[in-house]
Formats: sequence, C-alpha cells, structure tokens
Amino acid sequence: MKTNFSVMWNKSRQRRKQRKYRFNAPLHVRHKLIAAGLSEELAKKYHRRSFPVRKGDIVKVLNGKFKDKTGKISIVNLKKLKINIEGLQTQKKDGTKINIVFNPGNLQIQEINLDDKKRLEAINRQKKEENKINKEEKK
Repeated sequence: MKTNFSVMWNKSRQRRKQRKYRFNAPLHVRHKLIAAGLSEELAKKYHRRSFPVRKGDIVKVLNGKFKDKTGKISIVNLKKLKINIEGLQTQKKDGTKINIVFNPGNLQIQEINLDDKKRLEAINRQKKEENKINKEEKK
C-alpha cells in the first residue's frame, strides 16, 4: 500500500484502503467528498446530480430521526466530513442541547448559496461543457 496520498488513486474493493483514502485526503479532495445530491428542480436546472455543500445552503434530511426536516447549514467540518444544520438539535439527559452531525450522503440540497463567484462558475461549468458538445454534434 502506498504511504503518500495519490489523487490518481483509482479504486479498491478493500474497505481499509477506501477508509485510508478518505482519512488521508488533502482539503481540495475532501471538499469533493462532502457533496450532497441536488433536488430534482436543481438537478434539471444545473444538469448535475450532486454538488459540494457549503455553509448557507438549505438542505433536506433524507433519512434518520430528522427525516424530511429542512434547515440551513451552519457548520461544515472537513476534518470529520460531517455537517451541522441550524435548528436540528437533540436534548441530553441533563437538559443541554447538542447539535446533530449529518453525513452529506443523507442530505439533499434544496437551495444553493451562490454568493461566491467561483461557486457560481463551478455549478455552471457542466452546462457550458454540454453546450460545447451539442454545438460540435450539430456541425
């Protein structure tokens, strides 16, 4: 097994190697690992199935105790690859409230925060590529 992280790593059926890839991934790769699926309307609009989540996005929980609840993302933890959502908390025995952490695979993006220009470019990138391909096919 390689000791250094490789972006060119293809795949492995071994769970330990998959875990090692995720745990040793640098930030630019971890960003892609926290992608959640887009709602049907957004998927049709942007011609993508998923997109990396960011603070300020509005997401819907797809399964678990908070299924069908929606909220705004408050914290994205790249180190643990987990997400906190505003308002979704549980109560401990002593009465204190704690935030619930969610796996991005269990979330669906309902609204995208497009305040950042680079993020807007990234989401429209796929659309531009499809337009180029369509133009070439017509010629």
